[in-house]
Amino acid sequence: MSHQEAYMIIDIGTGNVRVAITSLNGEVLSVERDNVVYSKDSRYNDALDFNPEQLWSQIINLAKKTLATFSSVTIKAITASSQREGIVLVGKNGKSLIGLPNHDHRGQEFEDIIKDGSRIYSLTGRYPSWLFSAMKFVGIKNKRAELFEACDFIISISDWAQYKLSGIAGYEHSQASETQLYDIEKKSWSDELCNAFGIDKRHLPPLHYSGTVLGNLLPEVAQQLSISTNIPVIVGGADTQLAIKSTMPKTGDVIIVSGTTTPITMVVDSYVIDDQQKTWTGRHVDEGKFILEANAGVTGLNYQRLKEVFYPNEDYAIIAKELKENSSTDCVASLGSLIADDAVQLNKGGFIFSTPVSHELSRSSFVKAALIDIACSIKENYDALNRVKNYNKDYVWACGGGFQSLLLTQYIAGLINKKVLLRDGYGQASVSGGAVICSEVLNHKIDASETFTEILPENQDELLKVYKEWKELRDGLKEIFVKEKV
Repeated sequence: MSHQEAYMIIDIGTGNVRVAITSLNGEVLSVERDNVVYSKDSRYNDALDFNPEQLWSQIINLAKKTLATFSSVTIKAITASSQREGIVLVGKNGKSLIGLPNHDHRGQEFEDIIKDGSRIYSLTGRYPSWLFSAMKFVGIKNKRAELFEACDFIISISDWAQYKLSGIAGYEHSQASETQLYDIEKKSWSDELCNAFGIDKRHLPPLHYSGTVLGNLLPEVAQQLSISTNIPVIVGGADTQLAIKSTMPKTGDVIIVSGTTTPITMVVDSYVIDDQQKTWTGRHVDEGKFILEANAGVTGLNYQRLKEVFYPNEDYAIIAKELKENSSTDCVASLGSLIADDAVQLNKGGFIFSTPVSHELSRSSFVKAALIDIACSIKENYDALNRVKNYNKDYVWACGGGFQSLLLTQYIAGLINKKVLLRDGYGQASVSGGAVICSEVLNHKIDASETFTEILPENQDELLKVYKEWKELRDGLKEIFVKEKV
């Protein structure tokens, strides 16, 4: 049997970890996944962590499975992608001490150490909060002294995976953007920011560009996987940026990434400062490019949890069928999605429908309302992005697992009045983006003009009516639950 040349992509998301084998053109040939296991830390109000060694064992096992599933391949390169804002603490002996995911809140109770949030925004492109890596490390410093003292360096989760593969530590620039210890414009670690958070810069490894070769695969890892040691480990990056990369956009394009969260992004060639400090700007995996972003929050996670409630034993094809048969828009939802321009975010949500309860109300009505909520939230954040940098093109790119729902794609096209373009492989976007990175390093040309799906705006009057109802529901919930900051 002839062997096909391929890449191995490790993708560590918020909910699960995947190991995929792709063709040199980014087609997913084999993929295995497992859930990331989190533990609560009772020392804090709301803290989650993971055992890095357990996660690494999962990665090795998944890699073995995916190689066994598609055995007729020769791996030409390996790279990694991961959730943003998460970090791993590595000890002085190289041992991985603890992993802190993006939804770890342990830094929240120490946010009062920040004295000049506007200055930090000007340097980092995002207003300081518990979400970013610096505050997570501050939480460790304040309540886990034994871990803090044992820590040699912190590293993003994708960079940690590459460290385990190659033995070489580094921090990729798009991931460094999420720490709030990194000067976005100067693309360097910042003494001023480290001082603001009380963190010694010695804890930060050297910065590496996405698409550079760290080194070859360690012999012990190659032996575990029964593959060659002569395989380059290539620097990948943040999952959102790699998903954006998979669409092969032009500078100035808007890309919507629908995963656990939903970033609405624009590729720009200069650092953008939002006077209202609502949007984010970070480094892209393409050197010299930036990503301007508004984010609708945990939309995909909401949808997944509703599936578990209403369709626990059915696959997505059943949901799609029932949604297609459901022509009603009587049920409206607001499920706590984020709006960049809101003064205070809404953390309460719910469904509203006409009473007495109609016989037409079904489980698909609630799921449909959730999709409309996601689409309306995307429109609001798209408008926020336009406030900062006007967008005149007649299309947007879309990628991520959420766009496997054609209905969601149609809603978005109609609400923002733009064509939505879906490139092949959009459902596994961060994996496909990793393959693009590897191909660039190995000088394998991928044709950006390959076929893609185009969804045209339709039913705009009906959708705008639903959008108005959604706005009224959200505003009503704000009046009940949110006290605006003065």
